[in-house]
Amino acid sequence: MNPRQRISELTEEIRDHIFRYYVLDNPTVTDAHFDKLMRELEQLEKEHPELRAEDSPTLGIGGGFATTFEQVDHLEKMMSLDNVFDSDELNTWFDRVAKDAPDAKWLCELKIDGLAINLRYEKGLLTKALTRGNGTTGEDVTLNVK
Repeated sequence: MNPRQRISELTEEIRDHIFRYYVLDNPTVTDAHFDKLMRELEQLEKEHPELRAEDSPTLGIGGGFATTFEQVDHLEKMMSLDNVFDSDELNTWFDRVAKDAPDAKWLCELKIDGLAINLRYEKGLLTKALTRGNGTTGEDVTLNVK
């Protein structure tokens, strides 16, 4: 299979998994399998940047939205965490970050999958609770959080 075909196949499969995970709340693959697919797509896009689509799943975070909640823009973009799967990847990441922050103190924790939420308070009172959504716009779940 040529790179163009594989990128197309991976993109379609990843989008389906994103929809099932974020919209239907019914994933059909493990997080590890999903991450493996994303890494393969990222590698192919790195090797063939001319084949990367403007809306590639590698360029975004999160997924679509369920239709039962109002969509609200975040005041600041909510980012996602990268994964590290072995000590070589951790060392590569550490070396890259340490160049910019040589005196930084470090704390490493396990990344636990779950729901990211942005809570807004005014004068100590919760006024808005938004899911991460696509990082720019989230779903208003304030009533569920209160």
